[in-house]
Amino acid sequence: MGVVILLVMAAGVALMLTRRLPTAFALALLAVAIAFLAGAPFTGKNSVLDTVLQEGAPALAATMIAIILGSWLGKLLDETGIAGTLVRKIVEFGGDRPTVVALGVLAVSALVGTVTGSAPAAMLAGIIGIPAMIAVGVPKVTAAGTVLMGIAVGIPFELPLWQFFSTALELPIPTVRGFMVKLFPFALAAALAFVLVETRRRGTEHAWSLKSVDSSGAKPRSRREELGDAPWYALLAPAVPLVLALGFELAIIPSLLAGVLYALVTTTRPGGMNKRLLRTLYGGFEVAAPPLVLFISIGILLAAVKLPGAVDALEPLVKAVSPHNPVVFVLVFTLLVPLCLYRGPLNVFGLGAGIAGVLIATGIYPAVAVLGMATSYNQVFGVADPTSTQTVWSAQYAGVSPQQVMVRTLPYVWAVALGGLCVTAATYL
Repeated sequence: MGVVILLVMAAGVALMLTRRLPTAFALALLAVAIAFLAGAPFTGKNSVLDTVLQEGAPALAATMIAIILGSWLGKLLDETGIAGTLVRKIVEFGGDRPTVVALGVLAVSALVGTVTGSAPAAMLAGIIGIPAMIAVGVPKVTAAGTVLMGIAVGIPFELPLWQFFSTALELPIPTVRGFMVKLFPFALAAALAFVLVETRRRGTEHAWSLKSVDSSGAKPRSRREELGDAPWYALLAPAVPLVLALGFELAIIPSLLAGVLYALVTTTRPGGMNKRLLRTLYGGFEVAAPPLVLFISIGILLAAVKLPGAVDALEPLVKAVSPHNPVVFVLVFTLLVPLCLYRGPLNVFGLGAGIAGVLIATGIYPAVAVLGMATSYNQVFGVADPTSTQTVWSAQYAGVSPQQVMVRTLPYVWAVALGGLCVTAATYL
């Protein structure tokens, strides 16, 4: 039966790769199929309806709340002009020096990447940052890659991501935080190397091809531009949740709420707070809707692969192919890095979550080792996957294809994954 379950998983991957079904729907259907194949009853204990669907759907509720709050804070950073001000100040400081401007945009991207991931983070940093980099001569592919590599620097400190791995892998937040701190230097070194190498190796390419680049005094095109620069003290808003969660070890949801309140109070007059709170909250729900649906399906899939029948069926197969020697572990899983691209089987926001659940439920690896694998692969997916929303948006906004960005960034993030896997093997195996 274990072989049949693996074949069904492969079919699920095929459905996602060919886009016959959206990832969230494919994962939910896959979970129900696995539950039936594992011999789960229709209702009752360890059943399809009560365990997989009823208990699985809200299993990642804490993560979903964190995502909503992160999206809310992201909308506030956009509407109040905080994100735009950060980028403009960096561009003004960099002047006509391409590498300096790119490093500045990288830093802002990393900062907003700690608040919210995916396309919203790319937009916050890239709407101004990408045209500014292109205007001073940074090649288009490098400009798009810089924003993505910057977001990847912030990913280890993205609080909703901490909550996701904590809940999905049943690990305490301090454990997740501890590994993320170890992963951060690799992400930072790779991002700096990308900017320094690519801006010099490719030379300068002056192009004013984006309609969003306009210094002629034309009419402002957005609420952010109409508002102008945010106060200097408001620019600390993206760092507030991180300081509270990392420095003071405050819980994630209160930390994000504190960031929301700080951004609001430092940019909005008392009379306009209620309207802005509601407007940005509703806007945050729109941004958060796709990942919320995905996390519901991931919770359902995790519940399915943890059923006793599924564990008994998959355990001998997974044990037979899972390396335990630390050196072999690093070599094998480093070579498998491309399987997290194109919504592949090692993508943690797809079938990879189910595989992680199987590895833990069957006792193949300790949960903290699975954390190391999953977070290392997530660094690759978040930058180089041509199907991820932030990669697609950044590439198209810069006027290049997502595949071009993948080719340019993949060597750097592959090195990050290698570093994370080395730390995992040395520490937890």
